[in-house]
Amino acid sequence: MKSLPAMTPGKPSPLNSLKARLIVSALLLILILMPLIGFTLNDAFKQQVKTAAKSELSAYIYSVLAVTEVENNQLQMPELLLENQFNVIQSGLYALISTPEGDKTSSNKVTKEWKQVWHSDSFLGIDEPANLPQPAIGQREFAQITLAGKAHIIYSLSVSFEQEGGSFPITLHIIKDQADFQLQIDKFNQTLWSWLLLLMVLLALAQLAWLLWTLKPLAKFKQELQDVENGKTMQLSTDYPNELQAVAYQLNTLLITEQNQRKRYRNALSDLAHSLKTPLAVIQSQKGLDSTSVEQVSNINRIIGHQLKRAQSAAGSSWHLGVKLAPICDKLIRTLGKIYREPELKLNSNVDKDAIFRGDEADLTEVLGNLLDNACKAAKEQVMLDISLSHQELSISIEDDGPGVSEELQSKIFERGTRADSYEQGHGIGLAIVRDLLDSYNGKLVISRSKTLGGARFCITFNQKS
Repeated sequence: MKSLPAMTPGKPSPLNSLKARLIVSALLLILILMPLIGFTLNDAFKQQVKTAAKSELSAYIYSVLAVTEVENNQLQMPELLLENQFNVIQSGLYALISTPEGDKTSSNKVTKEWKQVWHSDSFLGIDEPANLPQPAIGQREFAQITLAGKAHIIYSLSVSFEQEGGSFPITLHIIKDQADFQLQIDKFNQTLWSWLLLLMVLLALAQLAWLLWTLKPLAKFKQELQDVENGKTMQLSTDYPNELQAVAYQLNTLLITEQNQRKRYRNALSDLAHSLKTPLAVIQSQKGLDSTSVEQVSNINRIIGHQLKRAQSAAGSSWHLGVKLAPICDKLIRTLGKIYREPELKLNSNVDKDAIFRGDEADLTEVLGNLLDNACKAAKEQVMLDISLSHQELSISIEDDGPGVSEELQSKIFERGTRADSYEQGHGIGLAIVRDLLDSYNGKLVISRSKTLGGARFCITFNQKS
């Protein structure tokens, strides 16, 4: 059966996270929606101010028209108007009356010439603006003009006074400084955008708190999965929202099924080993067997032990196993220290206390035990074990001060079909088992010369990423 390739996660994308996507979408919604609301309200307020200005100037027009009289084609106006601002020089509110002076021909078009015939006292000292609006009789016009270097609004109404000698058309202009209206708009804008900005911040904080609360079960789910991977627990809890309860239940079912299946598988292999060893022991004890037969029976025994260890490896299900290396290393070093007393070896270890091997404890003990035993057999005085965890990569280094491994053997040691017991003493025993276990865990083994002790250096690396 063809094995599936190992999956190595690539570099995570910042937006490859549900939390990041929800937060970004919520912030974008706030950043787009709130300014749109602000611009809409601002435009509505401007339209309201414009309507109010029209109503105000229209009231001024009718108040001036009420006191306007024409006698003998002469305009009669009172000295003072009811609205006091018309009587104060340059008060910001002005009234002008113009009448048609004659026709003007320009570019084959005939237009009427208008001249100013009256203005309020407030207009004294101000130059008459050019191109005043001249709507048709009975029509009115609202516009903006520049007067004395300032922006003003103007409301013009054309009417005609009927007399015995004919009609007397006039256009009444009410001009008001736009500063008052612009001040209202500026104050409204300042208040509006201040409150909108505060509202945006409050909404962003509320959205963030709501999203964190909503996604809290996912964070708990992730933490429990990491605990299962690190061997701290065997199952997930079921205290989740309805959407995650089914997932947690299915994962627990999968874990229990896999554990029971692996247990039955190992028990069956153990029974097979015992059932085969007894007949082989009987055959091996028979008298009269030649040396070739005895050697073949011994080879069968060794092959059975090798293949059983390989088949019993938990590498296929190691994702939810987690074993701390420090206790296992301490136990192995104590055991080897008792075995290799003469000559006495110095066993040094530097093990990261947080280092975790995601796999079966028996497999890890098999790998470390074989390599440390080989190092002790080859060493003269000293063996060094170093284990570190960096960027989710577990690194195990075993060094000795023995003769080392030749370059020829370093290149052949991984070749298929090469017998492990054909290597130099101290480096070949158990390497076939180590090699198969490392292959099943996608581990890498590099053999080189130790720069510190001068002997062999076996460096193993495991990718610990989820």
